[in-house]
Amino acid sequence: MITASIVTYDHHLLDIEPVLRSLFASPVDIVYVIDHSEHMLELKAELEEFAARVLQGEPQLRRKEKAGFKLIYYPHPNNGYGGGHNYAIKMAVQAGSEYHLVVNPDIWFGPEVMPELIRYMTQHPEVGQMMPKVLYPNGAIQRLAKLLPTPFDIFGRFCLPFFIIAKRNYRYELRCSNYSMTLNVPYLSGCFMMFRVSALQEINMFDEHFFMYAEDVDITRRMHEHYQTLYYPQTVVYHKFSRASHRSLRLFWIHMTNMMMYFNKWGWWSDPTRKAINDRCLAQIKHYYQSQ
Repeated sequence: MITASIVTYDHHLLDIEPVLRSLFASPVDIVYVIDHSEHMLELKAELEEFAARVLQGEPQLRRKEKAGFKLIYYPHPNNGYGGGHNYAIKMAVQAGSEYHLVVNPDIWFGPEVMPELIRYMTQHPEVGQMMPKVLYPNGAIQRLAKLLPTPFDIFGRFCLPFFIIAKRNYRYELRCSNYSMTLNVPYLSGCFMMFRVSALQEINMFDEHFFMYAEDVDITRRMHEHYQTLYYPQTVVYHKFSRASHRSLRLFWIHMTNMMMYFNKWGWWSDPTRKAINDRCLAQIKHYYQSQ
């Protein structure tokens, strides 16, 4: 069984329609929509009407619905991005899911994406998590596979002129890889995370102490300690990626607060494990180019 979850907050149906259509066209058995909104009372009815209309619109989707496909909506108290997805993951475990996709509302992708990721993970049991190449709507690359951050990497990006951090940012964002090779990366973006459910259970899912922004680096790091966490550029998804914390003082403060919690958990300047993991990741890139 394959499941997926979307956490929404004040999203309208039009906001999440692209990702829903992507999931309907993919081999997903259950889609969980976890709604953290307080005022979007009409979303449940809109989702039910939309699902009925779309699933009845094509013979292939009608067959999928008859086979047991479900779109399940749950209003839920807002306990953060990771907390909302944990709620869905627990239901996915009870349903017998083998692979679970955590996906943002502002993502869309073709029907070939999930079958390719699942094929790869089935053939490679050492892989616990994957992320495909992520592009902006205009086709430009989003640099969302990174090294484990230091405090300077995070706070410098927000607070210092770019020319001061440019060289360090080049390394942190793994630009030397040209985002063209499969890499075992310790930090994968939370916008699209394909998980092996048994591995998620082993690492105890998302850490709900993180409300937003740090939960993806934390869970990838913990997964990376036991499994490969792959950036896989052979398949592509699209992401609007609004960088909301760069434009909202409230979200900026949430971002900084959660990153401080991350460094309190893992270490600020002294984190020998971070250095070892990052060095191994960079060595992969060096080895790749030397072997060409």
